Amino acid sequence: MKLHETRHDGISTVTVAEPRIDAAAAIRFKDAMRGITTGGPDHVVLDLSQVLFVDSSGLGAIVAAMKQMGPGRRLDLAGLTPDVAKVFRLTRMDSVFVIHDGAVRAGARDAG
Repeated sequence: MKLHETRHDGISTVTVAEPRIDAAAAIRFKDAMRGITTGGPDHVVLDLSQVLFVDSSGLGAIVAAMKQMGPGRRLDLAGLTPDVAKVFRLTRMDSVFVIHDGAVRAGARDAG
């Protein structure tokens, strides 16, 4: 699973450089996120602007990444493509995560 991280002003932005987070990629995604977020900043923004498809396993992996960060830490989402945004709306996970309208980079502020 290709993830790229940048840090700025205490915020880590993790960009998923893959078109899918599905059953075949879920475990690799969770492991990669654990490696990046363990001991990292308390605020992480997951940039999904390159992800075109998320299935239930992928959704579970994103939720697991949020939970493994622990209390007092925050995982936001950004740059959801239309199909991925639909999955989050249909499962009501859009009420669990802060979702920024566009792709954001660490240190950037969301206008919405």
